[in-house]
Amino acid sequence: MDYAGLAEAAAEKMGLYRRDPGGWRGCRRTSEVSVSWRPSAEFAGNVYRGEGILPASPQHVWECIKPVAGGPRTKWDQNVKDFEVVEAVSDTVSVCRTTTPSAFMRIISPREFVDVVLMKQYEDGTMLSAATNVEHPLCPPQPNFVRGFNYPCGCFCIPLPGEPDRTQLLSFFQTDLGGYLPQTVVDSFFPASIAGFYSNLTKAVKALKV
Repeated sequence: MDYAGLAEAAAEKMGLYRRDPGGWRGCRRTSEVSVSWRPSAEFAGNVYRGEGILPASPQHVWECIKPVAGGPRTKWDQNVKDFEVVEAVSDTVSVCRTTTPSAFMRIISPREFVDVVLMKQYEDGTMLSAATNVEHPLCPPQPNFVRGFNYPCGCFCIPLPGEPDRTQLLSFFQTDLGGYLPQTVVDSFFPASIAGFYSNLTKAVKALKV
């Protein structure tokens, strides 16, 4: 399987989403993030867009969110129970398995996701983590988890000119949770989950600065 090619395609999609402001409908706003959505072109669900300003440098934010084994994400992100690198394809591309705990008052049981992940830095200093679902021979479905599928998704850490201690975080999520969940549960879960992601990340970057 061409993991690197799939990862690059996911990164290209992220660039398209970033440049395409049309059709997004706001669904949640907090002091940390504005969340909007539109129907996904990838599957029969929605793609969600989160945008917020974090009180830390892009390097600090990236340190908290970068998809590496043993990174801080499992500590601050309540939706990530475990994260492992299954295969390092290159310095910037890896196949990873993520497990999530039960959520939404246990209506959503534990999930597992197998993705190819790309880390990329642009000339303006923006850093991107992009991912999409893949299959891998070392990752057959596990009996205690429902297999979910991430369609092209990712986070941009964008420097703000003249503001070295602030970072724009633009993120896109489009996930098929799998299983038999009522659509109302799915539609309620994601905006709340993204708001929680930004809130917990804000606390994590503040703690990192101390």
